[in-house]
Amino acid sequence: MTDIIQLLPDNIANQIAAGEVIQRPASAVKELLENAVDAGATEIQLIITDAGKSLIQVIDNGNGMSETDARMAFERHATSKIKVIEDLFKIKTMGFRGEALASIAAVAQVELKTRKAENELGSFIEIENSIVLKQEPCAYNVGTSISMKNLFFNVPARRNFLKSNAAEMRHIVDEFIRVAMAFPQIFFSLNSNGQQVFYLEAGNLKQRIIQILGNQYNAKMVSVHEETDYMNIYGFVGKPETAKKTRGDQYFFVNSRFIKSAYLNHAVNGAFENMIAKDSFPSYVLFIDLDPAQIDINVHPTKQEIKFEDEKIIYAFVQAAVKHALAQFSIAPSLDFTLNAEIQNLEAVNKPFTAEKKEAASSSNLFKTFTQKNQAHFIEKNDKNELKHWKDFYESEKQEVKSEKLEFEQKTINSPFSFLHSQFIQLHNTYIIAATNNGFILVHQQLAHERILYEKFSAASHGQQMPAQKSLFPISLELAAADAVLLEELLPDLSVIGYQIEPFGSNTFVIQASPADVLQGNEKNSIELLIEQFKHFSSDVKFSKREKLIRCMSRQQAIKAGQNLSQKEMQTLVEELFQCTTPNSTASGAPTYLEFKEDYLDRMFGK
Repeated sequence: MTDIIQLLPDNIANQIAAGEVIQRPASAVKELLENAVDAGATEIQLIITDAGKSLIQVIDNGNGMSETDARMAFERHATSKIKVIEDLFKIKTMGFRGEALASIAAVAQVELKTRKAENELGSFIEIENSIVLKQEPCAYNVGTSISMKNLFFNVPARRNFLKSNAAEMRHIVDEFIRVAMAFPQIFFSLNSNGQQVFYLEAGNLKQRIIQILGNQYNAKMVSVHEETDYMNIYGFVGKPETAKKTRGDQYFFVNSRFIKSAYLNHAVNGAFENMIAKDSFPSYVLFIDLDPAQIDINVHPTKQEIKFEDEKIIYAFVQAAVKHALAQFSIAPSLDFTLNAEIQNLEAVNKPFTAEKKEAASSSNLFKTFTQKNQAHFIEKNDKNELKHWKDFYESEKQEVKSEKLEFEQKTINSPFSFLHSQFIQLHNTYIIAATNNGFILVHQQLAHERILYEKFSAASHGQQMPAQKSLFPISLELAAADAVLLEELLPDLSVIGYQIEPFGSNTFVIQASPADVLQGNEKNSIELLIEQFKHFSSDVKFSKREKLIRCMSRQQAIKAGQNLSQKEMQTLVEELFQCTTPNSTASGAPTYLEFKEDYLDRMFGK
């Protein structure tokens, strides 16, 4: 019999291994930046061309490598970090498995320049498809420069699976931020296609957070710092007002390594209980330092998921530390216990008495009567009284209701229901009850409005011009670099649905106009929230960029559950819902209303 099992050639074995380590340009960026950190660099530059598809270059001023080490670094499982198996359980460096450079050399054209301080000359190596094409001495500064060109040039199927440049660039920025956030004492810069995206001076953690996440966090962070024999935790959490409707600025680092952990995220959320809305997420940048023997970081190829020896202790400690920090800075809500709880909930107590309300109240005759000296007994006669024409008011109101009813019946003529009248009942400031000729319908105001807006924005994206309102004074919008990259990508689609936004340089944009549905004064907040929702859009189905944008816009602009509506507003909402092509559900499939028929109601009561 002929033997059929044989060893794979090195270049094929390396390509297979590369599939685990290098999924996209951002994976290579992460590995190269971490190598630079491990080399003891104090300055690290990242240069990107064509979202990493043409070039990824990392230049550092670290220790550099000898001629032999430079060549050995590209061999599989060649590492300076592990000598015996026990070393796996006390890892303090970022990289350790010795796969990164071998994997990169298998799927890209790589050039390396490096020099150690004690050597007069450095080494130059050129590798392609795992084969060394050139190795020679060269003049170079102390440190290392590694360039990888034409990623997946020899695996066209993998290259075809890469997303748009804007999407790949977002992933690169994410990886850059995670490494730069973990090492604030190191200078980092990022240049993309000749444009500077980040220039992060070395400093402390708070300075680095503000450099990356924006100046809005400057006065809105609370310091967390607790130390024990088992573990230390330090960093910052955002004050409750920085909480967002989507998982925004949340960073966990264990021994300076960025990790994803739903378990620890739940611990932080628990510390904010009753301080932020249930559907909001707090912002935080938290570092946990503990003995490497207590964790296993070798459970995932990207090393972003780790296993703790005792998760429960970590969970309790994180939650307690955040709670303590919030309490120390008087963020925890305080109540006046001398007031009855029911009284505290009254609008007169918990809603601010605005200047407009004050003026309206003080200008009334009744107020003047009771505040003038010795006039409390005096009430003006009917001919001067403000309620003199109450009958006229009542009659005109009655006529208005009649005409509104007629108009409403005409507008809802295409509805599957025949409404008995145009008077509606709002329940819990969330549901609208409308009587029909054979029962009633229960409309969810937020979901109904989502459907209405979705159809408006969809129509706009297919050529029906969306009404836009020009800003009297253009609004300036400054974003974090990662969000600026995303917004630039979305500009053409945003213009279709009524936004006119222009780049203004250095991560700044100017909002010239916004859709007519966006409240004036809310344009900036609306864009920031839209970006957040778009970044964290989740669905089992893959949608186009424009479809995702339309769904996010309709969700964001919809009136919310808990908002009080007038009769006119409820009427308009129901009218517009039943003018939709699909009035019974939102774009994501949630019902907008439920129908309760008379015979069903009778059966409920045994009739």
